[in-house]
Amino acid sequence: MGIIGPNGSGKTTITRAMTKVIKPKTGKILFCGDDIETLSFRELAKKVAVAMQGEISLNMKVLDFVLLGRIPHFSTWQFLEEKKDMELANRAMGLTNTLRFRERPMDSLSGGERQLVIIARALAQEPELLILDEPTSHLDIAHQIYVLDLLRRLNKTGLTIVVVLHDLNLASEYCDRLVLLKDGAVYKVGSPEEVLTYQTIEDVYKVVVVVKENPISSKPYIYLVSEEERSNSLAK
Repeated sequence: MGIIGPNGSGKTTITRAMTKVIKPKTGKILFCGDDIETLSFRELAKKVAVAMQGEISLNMKVLDFVLLGRIPHFSTWQFLEEKKDMELANRAMGLTNTLRFRERPMDSLSGGERQLVIIARALAQEPELLILDEPTSHLDIAHQIYVLDLLRRLNKTGLTIVVVLHDLNLASEYCDRLVLLKDGAVYKVGSPEEVLTYQTIEDVYKVVVVVKENPISSKPYIYLVSEEERSNSLAK
């Protein structure tokens, strides 16, 4: 499921509420039928992993950072990782193509490389639900496709994924369902075909767009129309 909407519409706020960083003023947030307020942070972290935009990474080796994802699964008196933890950390780095960084310090990585390592740490948690806030924000086109293809494969194996995206075309291509926010409220929920219409986008984002069908995937594809192009078109 993709969460989309203009800046300030509440996308990050929703993810923070879903992970108990902030409390909802009204209502409840349920995970598998349980109110998350009844779960400890440790219990929630065993089931829900998060990769946040602009997350500060500690000055440590990549391997050690990814192993932080195993902490919720440590026993009460366990302070060091076990064989299973190391295997899962290496598997997560392999999936995200970061295994070659395992001995490098986090602060030596580029923004895009660091983002991949943050996702690897989340996968090392073995979550049932993975929440990602702008996972492609620091990545070039090739790495964007790599990450989103990976997430789609993981989703098909049973991992539930909620992802915040700014790029509407990426959201259209990779998400089964979209939640469109406007002014802190849910404006529309549905498939990309139901949500990404030119009328809806123009109403929420206040821009003129043309929406066509992607000839390869048949998903909606959004073309931006500049003010100059719009003026020239009206003048003809």
